[in-house]
Amino acid sequence: MAHHNETGKAGEELAARWLAENGYNILHRNWRFGNWEIDVIASKGKRLHIVEVKTRKGEKFGYPEEGMDNKKMQSLINAAEEYMYTDDRWKQLQFDILSISITGNEVAYFLIEDVYL
Repeated sequence: MAHHNETGKAGEELAARWLAENGYNILHRNWRFGNWEIDVIASKGKRLHIVEVKTRKGEKFGYPEEGMDNKKMQSLINAAEEYMYTDDRWKQLQFDILSISITGNEVAYFLIEDVYL
């Protein structure tokens, strides 16, 4: 597995744990429809959260959230629309980015809520 894939997988594990510890109910991880994927689908209260996880080791390539762009956001929107067809109980939907920076043994989390590019 490529190094960046290992970092991404580790980040998704950390993200699921962090979200659960912060009151989110994890419904799905790596939910796929066709070519679209949602890293984490979670709920908190009556709101459904579509969470894109961005992870980087070190600061050489900038902040993790800088890896999000309009194309990725559109893919998330498309995937979320399909998910909503399969589970129509959710009336409130929110897109979030969970940015995870790993430097040595230090892990920093930065949640950007209600994102819409």
